[in-house]
Amino acid sequence: MRAIGQDAFGGPEVLKEVRLPVPVPGPGQVLVRVRAAGLNPTDWKHRAGPAFLGEPPFVLGWDVSGVVEETGLGVTVHRPGDEVFGMLPHPYGAGAHAEYAVGPARAFVRKPDGIGHVQAGALPLAALTAWQALVDVARLAPGQRVLIHAAAGGVGHLAVQIAKARGAYVIGTASAARHPFLRRLGADLVIDYRTTDFATAVRDVDVVLDTVGGDYRERSLRTLRRGGTLVSLQPYGQRELAEEAEPFGVRAEVMIVESDHAGMAAITRLVADGKLRAEIAGTFPLADAARAHAAGETGRTVGKLVMTVD
Repeated sequence: MRAIGQDAFGGPEVLKEVRLPVPVPGPGQVLVRVRAAGLNPTDWKHRAGPAFLGEPPFVLGWDVSGVVEETGLGVTVHRPGDEVFGMLPHPYGAGAHAEYAVGPARAFVRKPDGIGHVQAGALPLAALTAWQALVDVARLAPGQRVLIHAAAGGVGHLAVQIAKARGAYVIGTASAARHPFLRRLGADLVIDYRTTDFATAVRDVDVVLDTVGGDYRERSLRTLRRGGTLVSLQPYGQRELAEEAEPFGVRAEVMIVESDHAGMAAITRLVADGKLRAEIAGTFPLADAARAHAAGETGRTVGKLVMTVD
């Protein structure tokens, strides 16, 4: 099969098309013929330098939408021919940027009939991240106020929609050019981070979703009411963040997204109900993976980039 691999860390130029054996599903696994695979910041971070996967060679990619080709021993939730989408186990289960991918059967759910593979392939990792952060960790409830940083980004724009579906009042930070887009998604208040300090403009929020890191974490603590929750998606400094949060009387958590059958089922219901949809910033054929990575690393995309597999 064709896949996008790398033998060394570096820029997008290290990515190359390689030929690999089609993986064989083991017990509890399914083999999926990939039709579309989303791109996420974790892809270019792992490509550029040492992270969770160790040294290359490896094939990146966690988002998958496609068709079940074969099932392993004991699989009952899917059958060959089923159209499915899901996230390979993050961070160690990469391999979606290929013609075939293998993963746990319960990492996948049936693709809603109303969306195509590009839309489905854009959703899993980013939507699961937003769902787990807002619902599982922060326990966002109707009527609460949530501040979402980088609200027009891959995770951010899905988090806005999930928060609105939960009945929350949504505040987002984004450049001024992104404000009309976020208002269309339902954001109640949008702050231009280039001209306004959100830490002085926002008060008494119940939940902050920090997708940015850096000084955003400490500044966000000042926007929370006592008893509020900050969820950081930057995988570092858990102890330091907890110590910074203590004087404010708030809870601060560092989260890494996990495979989640129940979460994917919840996302599917939101999609089917018309409450969740990925904004597609661009699509690239598998052979153009380097160009796709370069586009993602600009930080100027709105929504998600997706690679398609013929």
